[in-house]
Amino acid sequence: MMPAKKPLPRKILDAPLAVAGKDGTREARLSDFAGRWLVLYFYPKDNTPGCTTEGRDFAALLPKFRRAGADVLGVSRDSARSHQNFCTKQDFGFELVSDADETLCQAFDVIREKQLYGRKYIGVDRSTFLIDPESRIAHEWRGVKVPGHAQAVLETLQSDAKETA
Repeated sequence: MMPAKKPLPRKILDAPLAVAGKDGTREARLSDFAGRWLVLYFYPKDNTPGCTTEGRDFAALLPKFRRAGADVLGVSRDSARSHQNFCTKQDFGFELVSDADETLCQAFDVIREKQLYGRKYIGVDRSTFLIDPESRIAHEWRGVKVPGHAQAVLETLQSDAKETA
């Protein structure tokens, strides 16, 4: 038996989000994805090597995620314009959320002090959340290492989707 999962707060589900993809930018809310599984992955920056690889990995598995009843959304603090260009350049079949005001980053507690070449800064900790059709966090991965991550999320989703079917 799985432990009870806490639903996401209504204010987070209903917060307006700038969502960008190859076809442009639109406003959406996490509540728009209720009734389906949602893979919500947070990454530091568009067009950087690790983030590009992670996005490509999710894009390559997107048909399998969809067959398992899930949508995929990436989230970073980049602008909607940057996201639209990133999606087009990388041919992602899913959308990216521009979280410039850090609403989602704060709600999911993914902002951390990081260090690069001895310099400390505040950035997004690469994290993924699998949200069930009732808008509850079913699983979370923090401090994600990119290789094999999208596949691990898919396998967890497929297992969970079978249990709830």
